[in-house]
Amino acid sequence: RDRLTHIGGAVMAGSMAPEPLITVERDGWGTSRFTLNRPEKRNALNVALLQELGVHLNNLAKDSTQRVLILKGAGKVFCAGMDLAEAGNPKLADEVAQLIHDTLMALYRLPQVTIAAVHGIAVGGGAGLMAACDLAIAADETKIGFPETRRGLVPALIAAILQRELCSRDLRELLLVGSLIDSHRALEMRLVNRVAAYADLLPAANHLASEILKGGPESVRATKRLLESLSPSSLERDLETAMAFSIDSRGSPEADEGIRAFLEKREPRWS
Repeated sequence: RDRLTHIGGAVMAGSMAPEPLITVERDGWGTSRFTLNRPEKRNALNVALLQELGVHLNNLAKDSTQRVLILKGAGKVFCAGMDLAEAGNPKLADEVAQLIHDTLMALYRLPQVTIAAVHGIAVGGGAGLMAACDLAIAADETKIGFPETRRGLVPALIAAILQRELCSRDLRELLLVGSLIDSHRALEMRLVNRVAAYADLLPAANHLASEILKGGPESVRATKRLLESLSPSSLERDLETAMAFSIDSRGSPEADEGIRAFLEKREPRWS
């Protein structure tokens, strides 16, 4: 049986500690499990959640006892993307773009092998988190997509990740059309590695983690570094280029209309 250690969410003497936005579990064999814990907002990525996730990723990167990370979401969905009520605030545009940049970079560069266990919905920034992981398993009813252009935004930072993983035709379909695809189409695109029934999602992720743990710790880490070094361009440079597009789009009139339309539950009126 897994020997689980729960981290975060402890009760302080005389008062209740605030509910963590990221819950962390570690077993006795070298696997950590991070759960996006904002289910009432469909685990939408706001500044506070991204900051908390960044702290945990940075701490994990320094922990040589942990060899695999499983990233999952609490509640009915994995992650519904950016919190558009917050992302629509022009005063936060630069901060949000920088946080997404830093989170994707930290997740992609993590020494541990990363597995996204995705269910329900993974869209926008949530699907970006999935794409930044080394491996992804999706429940068979999952909907995945990048609808940024339908909100007047440019999926720039996510494109920097996806262009390393998908063929050009599939990438253009995902980003230019903007409609959601099901997990089986995602498997055809190689956007995910495996599809499982929802009841089997975490067991499948745990099994994959156990297979990874059979490899030599340093061999696995070195192989992950090797794969990145063989890429034709560095992710850091690609993300820096993409961030300018992301910031520009967030401050545009189209973004204002697209986000407003989404929040008002209507179709955008493009000029």
